[in-house]
Amino acid sequence: MDLRFGDSKPTDEEREAVDALLGPPASSWEGAARDGAAAADLRWARGGRAARDRRDLLLPALHAVNDRVGWISEGALHYVCRRLTVPPAEAYGVATFYAMFSVRPRPATVLHLCTDLACTAAGAAGLCTAVEARLGPASGVQVERSPCLGLCERAPAALVVRAGEAAHPASGEEAAQGEGGTGGAAPGAGKGRRWRARRHATAVAAPATPEAAVDAATAPETAPPEPAPALAVPQAGHPALVLLRRVGTTDPASLDDYRARGGYAALRRAFELGPAGVIREVTDSGLLGRGGAAFPTGRKWQATAAQPDHPHHLVCNADESEPGTFKDRVLMEGDPYALVEAMTIAAYATGAHQGHLYLRGEYPRALARLTHAVTQARARGLLGDDVLGRGYAFDIEIRRGAGAYICGEETALFNSIEGYRGEPRSKPPFPVEKGLFGKPTVANNVETLVNVLPILTLGARAYAAIGTPASTGPKLFCVSGSVDRPGVYELPFGATLGELLALAGVRDGLRSVLLGGAAGGFVRPDELDLPLTFEDTRRAGTTLGSGVVMAFDDTVPLPRVLLRIAEFFRDESCGQCVPCRVGTVRQEEALRRIAERTGAAAAGDVALLREVGRAMRDASICGLGQTAWNAVESAIDRLGAYE
Repeated sequence: MDLRFGDSKPTDEEREAVDALLGPPASSWEGAARDGAAAADLRWARGGRAARDRRDLLLPALHAVNDRVGWISEGALHYVCRRLTVPPAEAYGVATFYAMFSVRPRPATVLHLCTDLACTAAGAAGLCTAVEARLGPASGVQVERSPCLGLCERAPAALVVRAGEAAHPASGEEAAQGEGGTGGAAPGAGKGRRWRARRHATAVAAPATPEAAVDAATAPETAPPEPAPALAVPQAGHPALVLLRRVGTTDPASLDDYRARGGYAALRRAFELGPAGVIREVTDSGLLGRGGAAFPTGRKWQATAAQPDHPHHLVCNADESEPGTFKDRVLMEGDPYALVEAMTIAAYATGAHQGHLYLRGEYPRALARLTHAVTQARARGLLGDDVLGRGYAFDIEIRRGAGAYICGEETALFNSIEGYRGEPRSKPPFPVEKGLFGKPTVANNVETLVNVLPILTLGARAYAAIGTPASTGPKLFCVSGSVDRPGVYELPFGATLGELLALAGVRDGLRSVLLGGAAGGFVRPDELDLPLTFEDTRRAGTTLGSGVVMAFDDTVPLPRVLLRIAEFFRDESCGQCVPCRVGTVRQEEALRRIAERTGAAAAGDVALLREVGRAMRDASICGLGQTAWNAVESAIDRLGAYE
């Protein structure tokens, strides 16, 4: 292990940020003051094994520095490496892997402007140009064009992150709301410190105008609060809703309100059934994973529970980064206790006692509300050493991502939690055998887990009666683009694409619909009778994916959409395997050339695209490379793009 540290030193502010997370250093080897007898311990390292066991704190430590200062200096990085006994070269590889971190000096305030599919269709290019003209180098704000921020129902979107001191624990209501940022100086600010006190703050402007984005960036603590999550659910309050029934009708900050509306009835039922009984119910319900792969959830749980190696782990994948996807965000913001309860049930069934909730770094309000929900559940005996007095121990740790689409792949997510670059692992072994920290792990996304609650309260048979025999239960769809009422819709599997778009108010001039996001495929306006099930979309040569339904009318230039998809995959490729690392670049290059050519020259590039696409699909190590060509291929074959 190469532990060559440079001469760069952390500032007092950076040191304080790291120590607030890791505690004070125990020796000079870890960075304590080198004076007197303490300097003698530099001759050897103490506690190296214990420090290496904390490697999983690398990502939180990088967040601590980035949140406080706005970027990660060489001195701060080396200090983190000393504290955790991580080789600086490896830590640098991790810090540069994530889009939300910077290892170069930048202003404390960063304004992220979404340029992905829904926002591009809503005029993101003009927004970026106008904002960049107003916020020059002297503004103290760095403007960054960003991939999807998960705010597609309010496109175009902007997210402001201002570095500074973390807010002190707020009251329950204030923490749960998580609206905007926290302004003003921290208590005791300026006492003997050499830096100007500044509070960490976030703000969202969506739909964003140039004026709103600039105002939010210059004063995030006074930005208008985000609208309630119920506004992202056009069906809110409808009595037929199952998964979304509490969004807009229940106070997301109140555990009592959640329990008064049926909360924790499913967990009590789980304790009555026992772990094997819970798995049997989930299996009999026919629940398939809602993240896109559609793997039977009961089989995954049974395979994990049967593993003799312990401890078992539960991971909730809340890193929904697929362009056009925002359903998990709405669930976490509008009904956070449901996810806490569902994770507890999943852990109980699979023999896990520790849950890890990996949350998108671009979701500050979801982070605040989930943190509050976990804290309240722990205080009320719904998490901890004796859940509901049943002798079962379970707790949840929330881990923030930092802007990496690839971390939605489960093994890349495990590497990210463990403090490594978020690169996918080869399979086998599969996560149910060797997952997080090399132990049996069950990983599900938010929507999949929340479906477990009605399975236990309604019963497997009643749940399976919803939808179709092969795709059971209700499904959440993220509708955006050329519709009058964008948002999250809940329909039973088997409803048609036309029925869904009618609810959302599709506009005249519909040209195409993208199903499944950037990794999905296009369908034509004459295919709106397509039933929205896993089996029917597969037979039709497309995919349901995570539930993205993005409509494009004739005002949206299709070549620009396809080029943005190619840019997205080029940027998000982790670079581990050659087919994806090279193929995504070649795909973007070919699409740029096609935009400038016609005739035989364009036809040659289309043939090249097909060859590159096949290579990526057949030889890439994970789903990113395997699906990077899907949308472009469907646009060429189904929509006649570039003819």
